[in-house]
Amino acid sequence: MIEPTPLDVQLAAAADDRLRVLIVGAGIAGLTLAQLLRRDGLHPVVVDRAQDGTHPGYMLALMPLVDRALDDVGVHEEYRRRSTTLDRFTFHGHRGPILRSDPLGEVLLPYGDYRGIDRGALIEVLTTHGCPVSFGTTVDAVRRDGDTSVAAFVDRDGATIGDAGFDLVVGADGLHSRMRTLLPVGTVTGVDTGWSGWVAWVDGDADPSAEELWGDGFFLGVYPVHGRAGTILCRPDDEPDLAAVLARVRTRTRRIGPRLASALGALERTEDPYLWRLDDTRAESWTAPGAVLLGDAAAGFLPTAGIGAGMAMESAWMLARLMRDADPSALPGRLAQWERIQKPRVESAQANSRTLARLMFRRGAALAWMRETAVRMMSIRAALGPILRLVAEQPDPDRILEAAPAAR
Repeated sequence: MIEPTPLDVQLAAAADDRLRVLIVGAGIAGLTLAQLLRRDGLHPVVVDRAQDGTHPGYMLALMPLVDRALDDVGVHEEYRRRSTTLDRFTFHGHRGPILRSDPLGEVLLPYGDYRGIDRGALIEVLTTHGCPVSFGTTVDAVRRDGDTSVAAFVDRDGATIGDAGFDLVVGADGLHSRMRTLLPVGTVTGVDTGWSGWVAWVDGDADPSAEELWGDGFFLGVYPVHGRAGTILCRPDDEPDLAAVLARVRTRTRRIGPRLASALGALERTEDPYLWRLDDTRAESWTAPGAVLLGDAAAGFLPTAGIGAGMAMESAWMLARLMRDADPSALPGRLAQWERIQKPRVESAQANSRTLARLMFRRGAALAWMRETAVRMMSIRAALGPILRLVAEQPDPDRILEAAPAAR
């Protein structure tokens, strides 16, 4: 589990490490990297601006991209216990009837499991063996002093705590990363869909399939996790009233079935449901001298393809494996190799998510009918072709290093 720890205690533990590593952000990407580095004998310093590790949470779908990271952390069995199989995707048309149902779990089976888990449970799985984190702490500046990156620590109110030197500073502080503004990573771009989604939980839902209703001016999805399901209702940002959107969904749909009806009821009953802003971001560069961006800080995803968390974990795993036996002198070459291999993979998955968003988040009945014609004709393999290729062609970090001895 996460262990709230004073910053000076973490700094003392890391003082004699082969590589002194600071990770800013205790989310999925940062914790995955921290736990992998711990398994390799390091003591990465992990800080997070939040006062504690609580989060309103949301549901995640994880493809087999994450399996090797979970194996290396030593928590794969715990992950399976805390998650559920996700075996099918069912698509509803804008008026409610089912358009198609596809065995996505079967499509991915040659590569591993496709599973649903909520974000809080995944964090608990990743920190099964314990993970120190200094909460209420972040970084206000990073400067280079020779070959050392010096981080200036502040509390969440901006009061100075002190500074410390590291061989590597990792910005893993999420979609709205402050570290992106502190590091020379070039232009930052992104897609703003102009939509947001309310998230709620449907307790007792044991159906191992996901359902999506691509509506006219709304989107409703239900996704299984262990013992329950998460639901999201998306709408344009100029329609901020949940009750009005729920009423419109019910008016415009028919025969949606008891499961989607339960999802609407859960949203109605949930007090102040979490509102997920549907935009993404992409940094021009992931690396700077003595620093990197990781996960959503480097490339934040729209949730449309269910691949963002998996790519963040894969990126953390690749980075940890390429750092496994590195000393500070080898680090620049390793980081360059990591960005060269991983960045195109992540941006390919991000592009697929953007394509799906253009289909899903639309207004107009005519457009909805045209979209449904395309959905009927397109196979699930064609729709997720680029992502399936990423799963099938996951790189091997050992071979990468063998092919680039200069990076050693």
